[in-house]
Amino acid sequence: VSQQLKEEIRRGFAGLEDPLAGLLDMLENSSDWKGKGHSLGYYITTELQLWTEEHPAVQQSGIKLKKLQARVLRILAQCPANLLDPLISIYQLHTADRNYLLEHVSHLYHKGDYKEAAILSIKLKLQPDQDVEKMCTPLLLQDKTNMVEDYVGEYPELQSKLLQILDTWCEPGFNIRDITRQYQGLSRYKQDKFNRKMLSKLVFRLLDRFNVDPALCPNVINQRHLRTLNYLFYKRFVEKTMTQENWTDHVQSTVGENRWLQGHLIQLLISYCDLNTAARWAQRCNLPKEMLPYGVADELQKLQIQERVEDAAKADNYEESKKKDYYQLPIPRTNIHFLQTWEETLQCWEKVLQPGQVVGIDMEWRPSFGMVGKPRVSLLQIALKDEVFLLDLPRLLEQAETEGEKEKLPHFIQMLYSDAAITKLGYGISGDLSSLAATWSALKGTEKQAQGVVDLLTVDKQVDVLSLEQSYKDRGFRQPEKGLSRLVQHVLGKPLDKTEQLSNWEKRPLREEQILYAASDAYCLLEIYEKLCKDPASFGLSSDLTKSLVGKPSTKPRAKKQLNKQEVPSPSGQQCKGSKKETSCPPAPISPKEFSVVCDNMLQGLGRYLRCLGVDVRMLENEDDHRKAAEIARQEGRVILTSGLPYQTLQSQVAEGRCFSVNCSEKAKEQALQVLKHFNVQVSLADIFSRCQ
Repeated sequence: VSQQLKEEIRRGFAGLEDPLAGLLDMLENSSDWKGKGHSLGYYITTELQLWTEEHPAVQQSGIKLKKLQARVLRILAQCPANLLDPLISIYQLHTADRNYLLEHVSHLYHKGDYKEAAILSIKLKLQPDQDVEKMCTPLLLQDKTNMVEDYVGEYPELQSKLLQILDTWCEPGFNIRDITRQYQGLSRYKQDKFNRKMLSKLVFRLLDRFNVDPALCPNVINQRHLRTLNYLFYKRFVEKTMTQENWTDHVQSTVGENRWLQGHLIQLLISYCDLNTAARWAQRCNLPKEMLPYGVADELQKLQIQERVEDAAKADNYEESKKKDYYQLPIPRTNIHFLQTWEETLQCWEKVLQPGQVVGIDMEWRPSFGMVGKPRVSLLQIALKDEVFLLDLPRLLEQAETEGEKEKLPHFIQMLYSDAAITKLGYGISGDLSSLAATWSALKGTEKQAQGVVDLLTVDKQVDVLSLEQSYKDRGFRQPEKGLSRLVQHVLGKPLDKTEQLSNWEKRPLREEQILYAASDAYCLLEIYEKLCKDPASFGLSSDLTKSLVGKPSTKPRAKKQLNKQEVPSPSGQQCKGSKKETSCPPAPISPKEFSVVCDNMLQGLGRYLRCLGVDVRMLENEDDHRKAAEIARQEGRVILTSGLPYQTLQSQVAEGRCFSVNCSEKAKEQALQVLKHFNVQVSLADIFSRCQ
């Protein structure tokens, strides 16, 4: 607003006998202030707020103020959000009679102005005197969950009440239509978004945001545990990718002492297994006979020891077959060290913190199965050429707190990651470091300080994987390997045995299978790296591979970039040799009219921005599968613009250079500049908005 206008407004205030009444006269007799944006009414109101602070003598009190407050309340129901705070401040509504304010909000509510009633309640802090269920239900039906969160945001007691109400709605026998019937005429009611799934997600988000005890929401927690149970049965009996011991640990942990879940477990066992197995679990859970389905109680009497002997024999045969089909650790078992005390870790650090050392690093944590909170690292694996160290982080953290030396271990971990002279190998390093920081707050800055790291996840984006599907059929695998296991199979000949991946890594003592799995996960990184260094060309990689892989990990887990290129030693201590690739010439400049793209559905903002610059853009709808972008690109000769994981799938379905990954953490303008620069698109003034004319 110009200085001249401000001065004119202030002269107007000074010339009025009662500026506060004058503002209300203006607002009551005009409507320009009712729209969105900064109207003249908005500028006058905000200027009066400043002016009254400078001239406190104009403030009213007593009967006069009450009359002004009654008038302004009628205006508040119609005014945009940006006028609420100035008007509440000018007319001192926080000092008004609370019952009068509540009556006014109640009037708005019964008129059907639910949003306006909630906003005014929040601004005037009326929530403690209102019915949280009554105020929040219509907002939830209109999919205004953010406003519901704001409504209870400052009141822990209301947060707990709201969560208990939402949990009641998620009870198995509860009919959600009983709620919706009360609001038949509700405008903007989003029926498709008001269901148990949405309510369950909202409950978990609120539990996390407000740090409320999950025990307040037994129905939602039980349903989440039941979904976990179904998932565990799928992994064990359909995919067959979990060991019996691993699966048993998780089932016991999920079900616990909950009779409702135990009953569902028995039903699932009858469906997936047999009565005998169901009876064994009924015995383990100590279920009363009246809870057992027909047949299980009888089978409970017939359990035989011989069956356990047969199971043990089958397990032995399975172990033998695993040795033939999966990657095996090439070092003796005696060279795997499980470290639980500070004194034991000293031998590890003396060997690891050596200039020129190459180490493989991995971490394990208990799977969360979608529960609230970040995972806490339970095991840190550090592999050298001849031995592997497994650090028991929960035990070491407990010892450090007891002895008052919390900084010792974090200090050594930071030294390791920040030392550029030590090459650290990992797979998805950024995600590992994020989990490590969540486990130990002293390690929060580690990712930014990390140097000399090689994230082999980037190799997955470059390795030329030949006929992998055929190799799975030849080896008899049920399905393609994923992640690190896939890379291990391609480079070293056999995949990792991932049956222990979903283990309960917090439970002590660790089983022997867990120890071997954890050691293999870290040690295989050394072997992959050494083989890639010796002959990168045979894997479809450029000769300067190692230069491009070394540096700091990306600060974003989903967008790992290659930084700080430098030569690094291989595990044998030799420098990885590589000739510098010739810099390819940039593409010839083109105009926006010659450039046509298809934007993935998470980049609609970028698509709209490029259109304004004259680019021919097609955009996927929110419900479209990412693969539709490849179909459009092939049929219409377009370049695919995507981001994150879909890039890996889409780039293999179009010609080289016809799929580009955009940094989704940047704004649309920065993304557009990145795309235009990469494809050498030259934009002129004539191009801007040309496609909109």
